Amino acid sequence: MTRELKFGRKPARSGKAGSLVVFLHGYGADGADLLGLADPLAPHLPGTVFVAPDAPEPCAGNPFGRQWFPIPWLDGSSEVAAAEGLRASSEDLNAFLDARLAEEGLTPDRLAVVGFSQGTMMALHVLPRRPAPVAGIVAFSGRLLQPERLAAEAMSRPPVLLLHGDQDPMVPFADMGLAGQALTDAGFETYGHVMKGTGHGIAPDGLSVALAFLSERLPAA
Repeated sequence: MTRELKFGRKPARSGKAGSLVVFLHGYGADGADLLGLADPLAPHLPGTVFVAPDAPEPCAGNPFGRQWFPIPWLDGSSEVAAAEGLRASSEDLNAFLDARLAEEGLTPDRLAVVGFSQGTMMALHVLPRRPAPVAGIVAFSGRLLQPERLAAEAMSRPPVLLLHGDQDPMVPFADMGLAGQALTDAGFETYGHVMKGTGHGIAPDGLSVALAFLSERLPAA
């Protein structure tokens, strides 16, 4: 049984929903942590609805935040628990995306997903395993889980933009290259942008590149 995810929503500025952006937050945060990104993006994407769900589980490493799945080297959980958490949250996220598309009256080609850190891991794991491709994935400061399984398990191949700070102390910068190689090898249209001098975060230049990517791929209202 899937768990219903709480979420925040910012309506389309134009008053008519022509596309949808879903933000997926990182480990120990919540949806509100990323929903604020809608403020600088919305003027350039007036027909876009923005939503940001809270991950389904309370965070083992931060009692005030949420997690998509436990992380053994941060919270002492087992690899089995991490794998089960990923499986369960993948089902939750799929159900959430289906519900939001139905609610907004939109098709998958009008959806883009923007992830940060663990949210990026979820986006890169879940979206390629959905049968209908979405408009695009914006992947900040994360990694591709189980890259060896991607080519065989991908059911769709949406375009992907990878962004990573070259001074990231949490998720190694090298993971960006590893993800890019695996995605490219599996037939994904893949782009990359290095946020120079940036740690584990979203720099203004990265957000500008993400906006350009979204503007090119999301239909106007």
